[in-house]
Amino acid sequence: MSSEIFKHQITVQASAIDVRNHVNNLSYLQWCLDAAEGHWEKNASIKIKSDYVWYVLRHSIDYKASAFEGEELEVRTWVHVSEGVRSERRYEIFRIKDQKQLVSAKTIWCLLDSKTLRPTKIPEEIRNLFS
Repeated sequence: MSSEIFKHQITVQASAIDVRNHVNNLSYLQWCLDAAEGHWEKNASIKIKSDYVWYVLRHSIDYKASAFEGEELEVRTWVHVSEGVRSERRYEIFRIKDQKQLVSAKTIWCLLDSKTLRPTKIPEEIRNLFS
């Protein structure tokens, strides 16, 4: 599956810094989730958003380097594969000034019917949103 890459830029705020003076691991996860939501919001129609919801089944994150307060970062995300009720979304986070990759991550999502909250097969209409 060839998927568009959604890019989201952030500036590291003091609230993201831990006791070791670098970005807390949970902040990276939140930024990945924020980028995924932004990609969904950008591409999905109001009807699709009212008919379906995504639930996380699994996160996997590889930390490669640290980021610090004030640095500008870019989160890149794309849908790697969608089959059945599951979709795998990938992420990379880079420091903008030197293009150093800080994080590589993926999330396995499950599509649910928003009314029944039961897993539902990902329709072609949704798979095509990100290609």
